[in-house]
Amino acid sequence: MTDQPSASARRTTVFLSYSRSDEAKARQLASALEAAGYEVWWDALIEGGSAYALSIESALNSADAVLVLWSAKSVESDWVRDEAAQGRERHRLVPLSLDGTHPPLGFRQYQVIDLSRWRGRKDAPQVVAIERAIATVAGQKPDRPRPLARPLSRRRALVAGTAAAMAAVGGGGWLFWEKTAAGEGATNLSIAVLPFKNLGGDNSGAYFADGLTDEIRSALTRIASLRVLASTSSSTASEDNRDPKGVARELGVQFLLGGSVQRAGDSVRIATDLIDGASGFTRWSDSAIRKLTDIFAVQSDIARTVAQAMSVQVETSIPAPGGTRNVAAYEHYLQGRALFNLAKDEETDRSALADYELAIADDSGFALAHAARSRSLASLAAEYAKADQLKALYDEAIAAARRAIAIAPTLAEAYLALGFALFTGKLDLAAARPAYDRAYRLGRGNADIVLLFALYCSRAGRAKEATEAIEQAVALDPLNPRAHRAEGSVAYAARRYSDALPPLRRALDLNPKMTFAHFLAGAALMGLGRLVDARKEFQAEPDPEFSLTGLAIAERKLGHSAAADKALAQLVANMGDSALYQQAQVLAQWGRNDDALAKLQRAREIGDSGLIYVSTDPLLDPLRKDRRFGIFIGALHVA
Repeated sequence: MTDQPSASARRTTVFLSYSRSDEAKARQLASALEAAGYEVWWDALIEGGSAYALSIESALNSADAVLVLWSAKSVESDWVRDEAAQGRERHRLVPLSLDGTHPPLGFRQYQVIDLSRWRGRKDAPQVVAIERAIATVAGQKPDRPRPLARPLSRRRALVAGTAAAMAAVGGGGWLFWEKTAAGEGATNLSIAVLPFKNLGGDNSGAYFADGLTDEIRSALTRIASLRVLASTSSSTASEDNRDPKGVARELGVQFLLGGSVQRAGDSVRIATDLIDGASGFTRWSDSAIRKLTDIFAVQSDIARTVAQAMSVQVETSIPAPGGTRNVAAYEHYLQGRALFNLAKDEETDRSALADYELAIADDSGFALAHAARSRSLASLAAEYAKADQLKALYDEAIAAARRAIAIAPTLAEAYLALGFALFTGKLDLAAARPAYDRAYRLGRGNADIVLLFALYCSRAGRAKEATEAIEQAVALDPLNPRAHRAEGSVAYAARRYSDALPPLRRALDLNPKMTFAHFLAGAALMGLGRLVDARKEFQAEPDPEFSLTGLAIAERKLGHSAAADKALAQLVANMGDSALYQQAQVLAQWGRNDDALAKLQRAREIGDSGLIYVSTDPLLDPLRKDRRFGIFIGALHVA
């Protein structure tokens, strides 16, 4: 007699989202899943008289897994996109491809099961892969469910499951869309480097532990066959969930690398543990005392050993370019980076710059310190400098970046610093392009580099490259609100206003106090004609510069001239010439082209870094047919 579950046993429930033109394939899949013991909900089951939309919403919100059947037709369906977005927000999404079609924008950071060669066999590898994926998003062991003896009750209410994060899972038939974004050599193998613990108990040990964590992560990113999650997501997940299996599941990685650091004079004891995310058990561990003078070699050695423990072949050497053997220089560099990453205020940013300069004084060949000094100088110029200080600061930033490149010609951070200084300081898209392109080629495993490259491409009108790069950045750093805000910015600049809203919502979910995200959401809503909703977003924007800019535009479009005039007057009174670009946006939207062009010209004269947006900014679209605006764009080398 076969041992069967009782009639009251709870079955895993799945929601099937598909285009009506794919109904035959959906019916075939539903049959296979029902035979495997799942309770399947799809809209063919709704009986006459049911409230159609309410039935779908109820099923979607309570399903253990949301299976989306992407195809050439379904990617054009608003219904399917909405259902997929709900599955993504609930961390229950299992994407499938019926005909090899790539998922639409916003869904390409997930692995996709390829059903293009599936012929309906219920025991085919593709079905097994689906079962594993369902088990993963439902927080279950990835075992095939046993069929139930009683017939499936299609009208039974679906039972809500507990939240579980999307994880990368194996199995036959996976399409890995990240290969498109990450280039050849992309793989399913993935790792997150968790913050190393400081066992020294002092502040110097804390920033040293953080620095070591970042450098090991950086060394791992140079192994092309590994996907290495960025620091923000790795740190966030480890803080929220100390269980290794839970952390791995939330981050969607197979392995975790953690450890501890304890300093003693010019030596450091480094303990490392490589953990298998599926089992939670240690795959490899090591503890050794190393000299600080060999710290960069130590980081590369750890990365190489970790790769070997994961059965990853390291075809080339992975030394960290641009390092130092000078302990004092390294100390100052780490102190500067800790201060710079705070992004707190001008005082801490200038203290960071001072530390970078001390590092260079101790070792003039320390390329990473030169690159960091360049970024620090450019940031000070963009954030705090007066008009008469801009040229000197940006010239210094460019020189520092070029010095870093001369010392370490393969240092991605140096090319990124050069591109950033040329773009923000000289407002020269064409001159910045080779540096950004080189940074991306050398550092495409580094989420921060990929993100900034995506934003540059977006502002340079390279929409396709921007979209591919930002999808890669989000995949590498899924818990970083900056990555999601950038994704929304890229979509907005490409006039894909509907696509911009979900990542901006995600960014604000992760950081409700984030600046610029509400402004972008409001601008996207204006592009969709939703003016009242746009005004609410502008009112919620915490940065008064962007809030007042948005309100001045929205209020005028709503017919509230007095409120619009008041907002613009406040913007001018509060920000003066530092908001010339924003004033031009307002005036362009008001139809005052002459005044808008005058503001832009004045912004150009003082070097307003807001002009980096000018070539693709939707708010300046009213000027684009004006011949004078074309001449202005040409003068900025952004035609």
